[in-house]
Amino acid sequence: QVHIVESGGDLVQPGGSLTLSCTFSGDFIRQYTLAWYRQAPGNQRELVAAVPSIGNHEYADFAKGRFTISRNNAKSTLTLQMNSLRPEDTAVYYCNADRSLTYENHPGDSWGQGTQVTVSS
Repeated sequence: QVHIVESGGDLVQPGGSLTLSCTFSGDFIRQYTLAWYRQAPGNQRELVAAVPSIGNHEYADFAKGRFTISRNNAKSTLTLQMNSLRPEDTAVYYCNADRSLTYENHPGDSWGQGTQVTVSS
């Protein structure tokens, strides 16, 4: 399995911005689809955004126009730039690695421990 560590979660005011990062350790990371998911209390874990090795970036509807996902293959890192944050963005955010060159509408088996994002006044 791929070892994943997320960082960057914080308390932020509505309308603010935050950048999350995660680092992937393992072989052939360049061939994986990497993604951010999130889970709020009482909710299912849901996709935020994904960046495959082959294909377009994927964004959940709530993330489009506000969030930007990017990967640095040389450093095996993934970032999520979040702008115009809303209280409903409050969740634990997780990185995921899927052994697929393309996004397949489901997560892979490798998860990080998560990082808490809280949007509140």
